[in-house]
Amino acid sequence: MKSTASHVRAAVLAVAALLAPRADAQQQPQVPPAVAGLARAIAAELVMHCPLADADDAGAFESCRAALEEGGVLRKSLPDFVLWGREGAEPARALERGTFAQLAPEVWTRLYAPLFMFNGNHRVEWVAAENQFVIRLEAAFRNRLAPGQFPYPFWHDEATWSAYQHANGVLLWVQPQTGRVHVAQFTERAATPPLQPVSPVARRFEGQWSWTDAAGRMQPAVTLFDGQYRAGNPHRPAIDRTWRDLALQLREADCSRCHAPDNAERSRRLVLLSSPAHAAGEIERVIRVVREPTPRLKVHALSADDKQWLLQSAEAFRDTVRSARAWEAEAARRDQAREGQGAERAVSLRAETELRLRP
Repeated sequence: MKSTASHVRAAVLAVAALLAPRADAQQQPQVPPAVAGLARAIAAELVMHCPLADADDAGAFESCRAALEEGGVLRKSLPDFVLWGREGAEPARALERGTFAQLAPEVWTRLYAPLFMFNGNHRVEWVAAENQFVIRLEAAFRNRLAPGQFPYPFWHDEATWSAYQHANGVLLWVQPQTGRVHVAQFTERAATPPLQPVSPVARRFEGQWSWTDAAGRMQPAVTLFDGQYRAGNPHRPAIDRTWRDLALQLREADCSRCHAPDNAERSRRLVLLSSPAHAAGEIERVIRVVREPTPRLKVHALSADDKQWLLQSAEAFRDTVRSARAWEAEAARRDQAREGQGAERAVSLRAETELRLRP
């Protein structure tokens, strides 16, 4: 049986041909029911799992993360990667000229989307200049969480941190050609008022994208694999080891300078490799680019030795992550099978009991 997201996406694709000729039209076309339905489904999912709460409510944050990790309409509406960033000072500016972080869909739904809270209110527009629909969701930001709950220190840039803290909306751009959300943005300039009062938090950036807290735990905690895999997953030690090897090779090859949140090279499509979660989401592309660089991509020149060691460490990390995920998937299937067997036994036992009690 097809999922709700699959049906909605098929319907969105069906109207793409009708909308394409009107991309330059000045009038606002009516939003097709399929797109409106997708927006309603996403908004309902977000308000169900990520409703308004105190900005420092870690329990609400973790509940939102867990729900979005399990999948749903939003997750199934994302392509192979999502472009994430702040709405530009000039909203009419073309998206293709904007600056975005390129994120794997599971990274965005696990690390970024749960930082926002929603009330379910939304509207959908057709933006002719972009030839896309935009879903505008009313939202608020969890600015008072512990530092390790953010994917990296957003406060490394004062303006960016202020924009996050005062965010009052999330924009999801839907391409009619695919029926998927290819670009997501946050904004502090939405037309609607803030959903709740904001108490800004002043934080000091210590110059490190990762750090060790007072208890000796690595941070940011949300980017580590400890919370993603079960304690019994036999691949957890190998993941930690291969990630450390890869991080060392990334530094040796001078990759960390460009693929960090401060975007030193001012790339318009920033690929982050500064944490285990970000690297795992991009590892396939990293291997492909290092092995066979293309002229259209700006790739740091590597010596033969650096390239060899980087590829070896990247492939080892990728293979270990694959194995860990496969083990988790099999464990989940076993759990579902046991739950199903338990339900069948309960029904059988109830039936037998009723027969024995029947006069």
